[in-house]
Amino acid sequence: MTLTPEGAASFAELVTSELGEGVASTDPDLIQKCSSDWSRMSPILQEKLPPGRYPADLVVRPTTPEQVPTFLRLAYDRDVPVVPRGAGTGNYGQATPFTGGAVLDLRALDKVTEIGDGFVTAQAGAKLTVIDAAVRDAGHDLWMFPSTKGSTIGGFIAGGSAGTGTVERGTTADGFVTAMTIAPCDGSGRSFRVEGADTIPYIHTYGVTGIATELTVRTDPARHWVAVYAAFADYGRAIAVHRSLPDLAVLPRLASLDEPGLVATLPAPIELDATRTSLRMILEVSTVEEVSRRVVAAGGEVVAVFDDYAATDKLSSMSYNHPVYFLQQSGYPCFHLEVGGTALWDAPDLIRTVYPNAMVHVELRTMGPLGMYVADYESEDQVLGGFAALEELGVGIHSPHQWMVDRHVAEALAISPITDPKGLLNQLKLDRDGVVPARIDTRNEALVARTPVH
Repeated sequence: MTLTPEGAASFAELVTSELGEGVASTDPDLIQKCSSDWSRMSPILQEKLPPGRYPADLVVRPTTPEQVPTFLRLAYDRDVPVVPRGAGTGNYGQATPFTGGAVLDLRALDKVTEIGDGFVTAQAGAKLTVIDAAVRDAGHDLWMFPSTKGSTIGGFIAGGSAGTGTVERGTTADGFVTAMTIAPCDGSGRSFRVEGADTIPYIHTYGVTGIATELTVRTDPARHWVAVYAAFADYGRAIAVHRSLPDLAVLPRLASLDEPGLVATLPAPIELDATRTSLRMILEVSTVEEVSRRVVAAGGEVVAVFDDYAATDKLSSMSYNHPVYFLQQSGYPCFHLEVGGTALWDAPDLIRTVYPNAMVHVELRTMGPLGMYVADYESEDQVLGGFAALEELGVGIHSPHQWMVDRHVAEALAISPITDPKGLLNQLKLDRDGVVPARIDTRNEALVARTPVH
């Protein structure tokens, strides 16, 4: 339940008395900024979650990991809802404080605390840009990082799932995370450590099972990565190269493909031909010659090769849902679906018939393609109405148009009564009745009444 202004001020004073000056704030501008995320990428969520509709009552910004469990004890004692927040780059409304309370801004917990053989440990608010630079300097590569590299490690693990490195290493739940320090909201004021498979309830569950304050993730020995840009007059020929890449001696770190309608708005370091399909790859240097041969043999052209790590970051920033973002920034009214399945390779013309002016962005996995299906936006009913038709064509769908936890739900439901017995953490993101479909019809906007409490 949301707090009254007096209740928020009183709770902020309590937090200040326990944790020190500057940790708690009721500043309206800060509250508005911290009460929304990048869910506006979804035109459906943009309508449902506009900035200011669901504000928090205060923002709490701990400066040490130890302050987090102490704060959660105070929230538990006062029945104050808590929503964790990193850099605010989530796309599903993960950080929306539906029931008010406190936004727990973890960005000040930004230290890389240890780099070892095959791992790095960092506080939850450390940005992936900082962590990656640190491990590269030490001769390592992160297993993966998101397309929004300015995300925090805590936000990526709690709210993301894949990115640069996924071709070889899968998702964040496939062994990337080896250990986490978790602060529960159980009144104890203490944290605990989980390792291995015990981390799963805390991965891509939006903080409903506890707040991660420190995380250990895997690294590999650093490789020499190169950014390669290729172009094809024909989508099918580009796909032929794309689907051949898993047989390389060293797997690509990333392989992103866009058909012409998505190419014009990409902020590439070179001018891309918007009449041709674009294939952009982060390749280990020893494979560049072989891939270039395949591109030419398929009738394509290698238009640029950048032998510079910073150039691979630039290429990464045009992967996953970023082409959708760039298209929307141009003013084009579109929506997207996160999709997967070999139909992206084998039946592109067929799947494009489901929605108007449909286009596809394709990413590579060893088990097959995943990507973004992009089309003109008309209404929520139009978007939801096409799901069944896509599925009949063999396209798997993950909807970015709803805010509920829809991965590791059983694990979250099993642990949350222990780590969050009052259900204060990120309220309305976990269906505690245990019935959460993979896609949720968000036309039901019946949120709980926000009754002020003192």
